[in-house]
Amino acid sequence: MTDFVTSADGTPIAFDRLGEGPPVVVAGGMFCHREAMRALAERLANRFTVVNYDRRGRGESGDTAPYDVAREIEDLGALIAAVGGRAALYGHSSGAALALNATAAGLPVARLVLHEPPYGGDGEEEKRSARELAENVLTAIAEDRHGDAIKVFMTASGMPPEMAEGPAADPGMLAVAPTMAYDFAVMGNADAGGTIPEHLVRAVGVPTLVIAGGASPAFFRETAVRIARLLPDGRYTELEGQDHGAPAEAVEPVVTAFMTG
Repeated sequence: MTDFVTSADGTPIAFDRLGEGPPVVVAGGMFCHREAMRALAERLANRFTVVNYDRRGRGESGDTAPYDVAREIEDLGALIAAVGGRAALYGHSSGAALALNATAAGLPVARLVLHEPPYGGDGEEEKRSARELAENVLTAIAEDRHGDAIKVFMTASGMPPEMAEGPAADPGMLAVAPTMAYDFAVMGNADAGGTIPEHLVRAVGVPTLVIAGGASPAFFRETAVRIARLLPDGRYTELEGQDHGAPAEAVEPVVTAFMTG
C-alpha cells in the first residue's frame, strides 16, 4: 500500500516503506520512479527501514509549479520526518546530485551514498556542451515535444539515434519527460555547466560513500574520485565490472557495509 507525505508546498509525495531498522531514503535519477529502485530497496530492507519514493512529477506523487530544487529538498525533508526525523540517504545518478544538495542544505542525514553523480569536467567545452544539451532538452519540453526531448538526451548520452526511437515512444518515459528539466536544475547544467559543485561537496559533514562502476565511462570514476577527495569525510568504492545500471545485488552489499560500518 502506497504511503504519502505532504511536502512544505502542499505537494503529495508517494512512497513505499519497506523493512525494519535504521531508516534509509532512496532517490532515483532521471526518468526513474520508485519501481526502478524497488530491487535495491527490497534488498536493503533486510537491514533497514527503506523509504522508496516517487520524486515530484513522477508516478503517484504530485507536482506544483513553479519548480525549484529547494522544493525537492523539502520533499526529502518530509520523508525523513515521516521515519523519525533522521535518516541515511542514497542517491543514484542525478538522484545523487539531489541527495548532495539536500545534505549540504542541512537536512538531518546520518550517512550519505552518492552513486555515480553525472557531473562533468571543468573545461569550457565540457561546460558549453552541458549547457547546450540542457537548452535543447528544455526547449523541446517547453514546446511539448517530449519524444524529441528524450531523443536529444539519449543520443547525447551515446545511444544510437535508431535505438533512441523506442524510449522516445514509450508511454512511461513520455509521462515523466517534463521532469527532465528538474534533473538539469539539480545538476546545475544551465547555470554552472554541470560541473562538480565544490561548495556543496565541502559543506557535507556526514560520512559519505561515493560509488562508481569499473565498466562505466571514465568520467564517472574521475568525478567520483574528485568528490570523495573534496568531502570532509568521504571515501570511494569502485564496483568491478559494473556500469551506470549496476544491479541491486552488486550495489546493496556495498551500501549495507557502509551504512552499518
